[in-house]
Amino acid sequence: MIFTASQQFSTLLGLLTIVPAGHGAVCFKLEEKIIYVDPYSQTTDYRGYPKADIVIFTHDHFDHYDTKALEHLVTGKTVFVGPPCMEQHLKLEKTMKNGDTYRWDNIEILAVPAYNILNKRPDGQPFHPRGYGNGYVFSFGDFKVYVAGDTELIPEMKELGPIDVALLPKNLPYTMSDDQFLQAVRQIGAPVVYPVHYFELDKTSLEKALGEKVKLIYK
Repeated sequence: MIFTASQQFSTLLGLLTIVPAGHGAVCFKLEEKIIYVDPYSQTTDYRGYPKADIVIFTHDHFDHYDTKALEHLVTGKTVFVGPPCMEQHLKLEKTMKNGDTYRWDNIEILAVPAYNILNKRPDGQPFHPRGYGNGYVFSFGDFKVYVAGDTELIPEMKELGPIDVALLPKNLPYTMSDDQFLQAVRQIGAPVVYPVHYFELDKTSLEKALGEKVKLIYK
C-alpha cells in the first residue's frame, strides 16, 4: 500500500498522510479523502493508487496536466480545481486565480503566486509568467501545507504565514536554484520540507546548509 511508509501528521481534521509521487506530484490522504496535485505518469505508476476525490492543478504544462495519469485516478465524482489555463482542458468545479480561496470538505485552499523572475525562454518570456499558474496553501484545520508549484524564489513567499510542511521545487532553469531553494526554506520557516521537481539533488549539502531545524523528506 502506498501509504505504508509515508509521513503522517495529526491535524484538527484528522490524520494527514503525505505521499510525494515524483516530479511536482503529491497525494494527500486526509482520513478517507484522497487529494492529488499534478499527478504525473512518467514518474509514478498510478494503477495501484486510490481514486481521486479531488485533483488540483498548478498549471497546464505537460508535466503537471497529464491525461495518462488521470486515466487511473478519475471517477465520475472526481472534482477538478485549477487556474484559468485549465478551463480549456477540463470542466473545473472551481477556477482559482492567485489570491482566491476555495473550501472543499472543510479544507481551505488558497491559491498563491508561482512564477519566474530570472529564468526565461529564448524569446525573453518567463517559463512561468506571473498569474498563469498557482501554488497552493492547504489548511487542514490548524495544519498548513504549502505546495509551491513551478516557481522561483518570489517575494510573496514572505507573506505565507506559518507553514507546517512545504513542497518546494529545485531545478534550473524552470524553478529554483540550490541557493534560491535554501533561501526559500529559510523564509518560509516550515519545519518539514519536501524537495520536489528536481533532476538531481545533493542531499548532504542541503542538509548541512539547513541544519537540524529543518527536516528534509525525499520521495
